[in-house]
Amino acid sequence: MISDGLSLSRRFFEASRPLLMEHLPDIMPRSAAGLAGEGSDCLGFDDAFSRDHDWGPGFCLWIPDEMLRSHLDRIEDALAALPSDFEGLPSRMAPGRRMGRVGPLPLKGFYRRFLGMDHVPATWREWLSIPEYHLCSCTNGAVFMDAGGEFSAFRNALLAYYPEDVRRKKIAARCMIMAQAGQYNLPRSLQRGDVAAAMLAAARFAEAALSMAFLLNRRYMPFYKWACRMTETLPAPGPRTATTLRLLARTPWDSREHGEEAVQAIEELCAEVAAELRRQSLCAIDGNWLWEAGPAVQKSVTDPELRRRNVMED
Repeated sequence: MISDGLSLSRRFFEASRPLLMEHLPDIMPRSAAGLAGEGSDCLGFDDAFSRDHDWGPGFCLWIPDEMLRSHLDRIEDALAALPSDFEGLPSRMAPGRRMGRVGPLPLKGFYRRFLGMDHVPATWREWLSIPEYHLCSCTNGAVFMDAGGEFSAFRNALLAYYPEDVRRKKIAARCMIMAQAGQYNLPRSLQRGDVAAAMLAAARFAEAALSMAFLLNRRYMPFYKWACRMTETLPAPGPRTATTLRLLARTPWDSREHGEEAVQAIEELCAEVAAELRRQSLCAIDGNWLWEAGPAVQKSVTDPELRRRNVMED
């Protein structure tokens, strides 16, 4: 049975490491290797359906940007000497199969691709300019080797998570969207029999609820198609969030009975979110009306300018 892509990548690198050290003795000690970025294998979610494209033995070799530019031909010669197959599977290390996801990558350029900058965000504006799933993409997977430490230092600074002011501002905004879309507009849309509006309200609530679960657990939310699946692995309110979203996905919005069931599930999730907000001392509201929680959380933001931003926006 073929193992998951991340384990396969690690084994392939370990098998390739002696040859790379022999051919690139000056470059490898300053570089890092691993698998991170885009792709289900970086999240550990690859399966039989993932193997129809951009999957197989391969790894990222993160090399200091100037060193990569100066020694690209020699690096490519070393990679060309690696086996074209590993454990019966074709390697992804050939230039035509990399898709920009494996092979030699500029160390700072890798982060710049996802962050829009080649340094760890230093201000709340820089943090808020980066989509959550981009932060997940450049911190997922695993690092197999990092003798120089530069790549891991950048990665670890990002994994330390958002500054607390930024996290609280985002949580405040999620409170407002969850309340507006799920607690208010969804039941009203159902009362009117407007199934399109109900579907859109449920979808908007779902996206905000997913983000909230990750923010409360200090984890970056991945690309949308993996977000619900990863939420199941989080502590509260992760499991209830995933259960509620799966119920919403199955709900026929033209059914009064099922619509009422969905509204009740949303209220139960909002109650769990409100309890977690209180447990983390983010606010002290009674009940589960998250429209009241949003401004309360935002008042705890210490930066005056960030605190003055519209409560419904990051």
